[in-house]
Amino acid sequence: MKRYIFSILSLLLMASVSVAEGERRSAMIDDIHWLGHDTFKIVGEKVIYTDPFKIKKKDSADIILITHEHRDHCSPEDVKKLQSADTVIVAPADCAGKLSGNIRTMKPGDKINVKGMDIEAVPAYNTNKKFHPQDNSWVGYIFTVKGERIYLAGDTDLIPEMKNYKADIALLPVSGTYVMTAEEAVNAALEIKPKIAVPMHYNSIVGDKDDAKRFADGLKGKIEVRILKEE
Repeated sequence: MKRYIFSILSLLLMASVSVAEGERRSAMIDDIHWLGHDTFKIVGEKVIYTDPFKIKKKDSADIILITHEHRDHCSPEDVKKLQSADTVIVAPADCAGKLSGNIRTMKPGDKINVKGMDIEAVPAYNTNKKFHPQDNSWVGYIFTVKGERIYLAGDTDLIPEMKNYKADIALLPVSGTYVMTAEEAVNAALEIKPKIAVPMHYNSIVGDKDDAKRFADGLKGKIEVRILKEE
């Protein structure tokens, strides 16, 4: 009987923890603001911007993450709209010459801590097109905000390394042409197995809202998808 009661209590505790984690993750999504393309403002212990592009209003970022040197990801004029004396920019080495300030360079496999936030650079490259060669050592990032591991894919195709990524929230490109198609992004999400997947890299330059919808439809009943409203 004692063993039975202990088992019941253990199950109830696990259920309670799972509910709490789900609520925390849902609250975290509310702090992820999609500003179009691959640009997100993520508010947690610090204010983080990713690949600032076509920034509409000035702000102050603690950390700016840049995935590669293409102008729609590494835009010096947009970085300056968010930059203060305390801002740390994290980027591949070939971006550093375009930017000024406190810059930390990373390549795939590197891990650093910036302002108390752990950041890991992971590979991002094309497998069936030539826009983002693997030899360029461009990156995606995995970083932790409010206890949630967030994966920012950068401009990438579905690559073998993804099966080793561990993330609670995955921000994945879905537009095709330069990156994964929506269908390939579905397979990427199934490899990574995040609790929540968020489509990006559409409705600007290439892709449209139908790409995000196809991505969500492909993961229905498998992984929760949040299509964020562009702000």
